[in-house]
Amino acid sequence: MKTYNKIATSKLVIRFDEELLNILREDLKAMKQAKVPFINRINNNLLPAA
Repeated sequence: MKTYNKIATSKLVIRFDEELLNILREDLKAMKQAKVPFINRINNNLLPAA
């Protein structure tokens, strides 16, 4: 007879969701920090011509 441990699976899914959310938050912070100098370069016309 097979038994399924739903509690462990639920905990695993919850932990995965939390870790994924943390990764996405860190990426968003990094993108926001990188955006400011890039916009400043655009405003100052310092981007190289393509």
